[in-house]
Amino acid sequence: MGRVETPVPGSRVVVVAAFDGVQLLDVTGPAEVFTTANAHGARYDVRVVSPTGADVRTSSGVRIGVDATVASLPARLDTLVVPGRRDWQRAVADQRLLALVTELSGRARRTTSVCAGAFVLAQTGALNGRRAATHWQLATQLATAYPQVTVEADPVFVKDGDVITSAGVTAGIDLALCLVEDDHGADIARDVARELVVFMARPGGQSQFSARLAPREAKHPVVRQVMDSVGTDPASPHSLESLAREVGVSARHLGRLFRRETGMTPGRYVESVRLEAAQALLEAGNDSVDKVAQDSGLGSSETMRRVFQHALGITPTAYRARFRSTAEATR
Repeated sequence: MGRVETPVPGSRVVVVAAFDGVQLLDVTGPAEVFTTANAHGARYDVRVVSPTGADVRTSSGVRIGVDATVASLPARLDTLVVPGRRDWQRAVADQRLLALVTELSGRARRTTSVCAGAFVLAQTGALNGRRAATHWQLATQLATAYPQVTVEADPVFVKDGDVITSAGVTAGIDLALCLVEDDHGADIARDVARELVVFMARPGGQSQFSARLAPREAKHPVVRQVMDSVGTDPASPHSLESLAREVGVSARHLGRLFRRETGMTPGRYVESVRLEAAQALLEAGNDSVDKVAQDSGLGSSETMRRVFQHALGITPTAYRARFRSTAEATR
């Protein structure tokens, strides 16, 4: 039995569960956010543990030192971070890892995962009946392997009670920034984001990938043509009927092709592209919200506010403040 290392009074103990084959940035990204926050007034005590108590070799070959044993941890923890590995099947078959995560999750105020770490949480039952995120390429696999989990393929991270799961790799930084903001407020989180030269911070509901890249995935030439047309000029009045006329098919046939190729309706795609256009205008310019709504094709400030709230869980004004705060620090 190791000696219990008492945390500094007032500090929040953050435990990262590392293991062989883990993705390096899944571990170091969140750890860097928490430790950087300490230089701005936060008090995090970050400790890396492993199932065996030995150092681990990551997927990139870089070795990570383990600085604590489970026995040395205090009885109550603030945050557990469960990273992932590309071949998640090996992670969920590791009984020592599962036992470690199960024990630490029961001792933590909140449990989080990065990327494929969601599979480990799902295997322990921590995600049963909850909503969860993972890397978009793994979302279908997570939903298939664990039908009791409601998998959301698009968001950067998902909060469901005291369990927070994030998307792939760098999304762990977004998740950690969100936790710092929850704990210490937006000012400290923004300071951390500036120092790390990252956005402060992508809202949890923000898409993991660009709608404008979707034409690369669509195979049918009609769908690709429509997507190119919408992406080139989001502000045009792209109704289902006008898009169908443009490509010479019926509206019903276009809707069917779109759903088959992309899993969404043409109208939903148009809104997604307009949302991205509005985000870019808010991030880069000084135009009013009304002007951004018109130029992006969302029409009115009220419509844009509803779209932002539904898709991102944040208002356009708050979105601009978050993203501009980081950009202004570089001027």
